[in-house]
Amino acid sequence: MKPLIATFIFILFVFSLPAQVIPIKNAFQTDIAKVISDYPNGYKNIIGEQLIENPQSIEFESLVKVKDAIKCRVIKYSSNVKDIYSWEADMMKTDDFETASKKFKTLYNSLQHLSVNINGNTAIFKGDYIKPSEAIKFTTIVLDAGDKTPGLKKLKLALIMETDMLDWVIKIQVYEQEREDKERGNEKDK
Repeated sequence: MKPLIATFIFILFVFSLPAQVIPIKNAFQTDIAKVISDYPNGYKNIIGEQLIENPQSIEFESLVKVKDAIKCRVIKYSSNVKDIYSWEADMMKTDDFETASKKFKTLYNSLQHLSVNINGNTAIFKGDYIKPSEAIKFTTIVLDAGDKTPGLKKLKLALIMETDMLDWVIKIQVYEQEREDKERGNEKDK
């Protein structure tokens, strides 16, 4: 009888253990991961038709449409050294600060700790939350891949909330930061 009770308790114990929770990406996170994973290719796999040509940049349609985004685009910037690309999505435009602030927090929660496989390396994006303020018309949270992926050190994922006339606009950007803000550029001899 004792072995039967011991076996029953053991089985009850084993089946009552919580299983390891495996994080599942939602559609939004999957779409952002597709964009980020094409970063090493200069977004060549997601560039669509040319939309606008400006003196300093050219906007292209993004073939990856992020869930709930108003507009997604790839932007090529003029440079004498190399082609510089970034990706951008307009996620919301509203005149209500509270609505925008809630959406900003929701998007941050989806992007924080986002895990993306890029050429065999796993990048986990992290950044500190900054609470938007109606008095401050521009809030940016920059998430980066961290030190575990040195080849992706320049890759940044930014969540932006800013004013546009009377509206609040929320954007997501994926870009390469050439140098730290505190670094000086190359100086030419005069």
